[in-house]
Amino acid sequence: MNLKQHLFFVTAQIAGLLSAEKKNTVGGQALIEGVMMRGKRKISMAVRRGPDDILIEEENFVSVTKKYPILKLPILRGTVNLFESMIVGYKTLSRSADIITEAENAKDPSKKQKKTSKAMENFYSILSLVISLVITFGLFMYAPMWLISQIVPQESALLFNTLAGIFRIALLIGYMALISMWKEVRRVFEYHGAEHKAIFTYEDGKELTIDNMKAYTTLHPRCGTSFLFLVGFICILLFSVVDAVYIMNFGPFPNIFSRFLLHIALIPIVSGTSYEVLKLSDKYQHIPLIKAAIMPGLWLQKITTKNPDETQLEVAAKALKAAL
Repeated sequence: MNLKQHLFFVTAQIAGLLSAEKKNTVGGQALIEGVMMRGKRKISMAVRRGPDDILIEEENFVSVTKKYPILKLPILRGTVNLFESMIVGYKTLSRSADIITEAENAKDPSKKQKKTSKAMENFYSILSLVISLVITFGLFMYAPMWLISQIVPQESALLFNTLAGIFRIALLIGYMALISMWKEVRRVFEYHGAEHKAIFTYEDGKELTIDNMKAYTTLHPRCGTSFLFLVGFICILLFSVVDAVYIMNFGPFPNIFSRFLLHIALIPIVSGTSYEVLKLSDKYQHIPLIKAAIMPGLWLQKITTKNPDETQLEVAAKALKAAL
């Protein structure tokens, strides 16, 4: 990958995490010019290489929770699902980037890049993952904490975490709005919308045709964007309680970095709790109070999902059919 492709991949990798979703049997993620779908026993991906050329790849997949029933326990299953989704999402996003690069080289041999060794490809993949993690934790976790620590006493657990949480959510919204202006990322968000429409159609028991899919909204209550909003809210509650307990027993934190490390250690609990809340909100969304509670996550999806065209709907339908 050249520098532009590498930077786009890092951005798409972060954006891709926003689209991951999972229910009992069907979930998905937008890719670069494609869609990944995760069924009960298979993972499939469909990537458009040209006007009449869609590559479909699939592989068997069994969640670790099937092998070890103890991992199905509430909270724990959400943590496992998060890590599995990240691994699968990273793998399929990397593959879609390779497919598009190969297709572009085939169309214009003069632009064909010098082939890199397998070791260098692995290095670039690891580098992309590290950069995306640094951006994720540095920008959305550490930066809000550091900024609020400059104006709020660290021993004020509730106030500190409330302001840091609000700033974190605002930063996330601003970041998503900014990258949505990038043409390539907007394409990813359009495939995100196609993924949602395909899943809605399947869940309603209808045939996966273009006309059927068009009728549905791009806003899905189980979307990873809604999940991230829940994470931000639950972080405020959990971090406030844990910080208060720590301060009561050990006194103020030595520095902001030690507080940051403690919060990082709590991420599995946060993700597991958010997963359970998301499942409950999806199940009881017909209740007015629950419906009102999930609305902010749906509003946020107006940024991370865009209305797809027919070619993108076709890709999403093929990916889902292959996963079933």
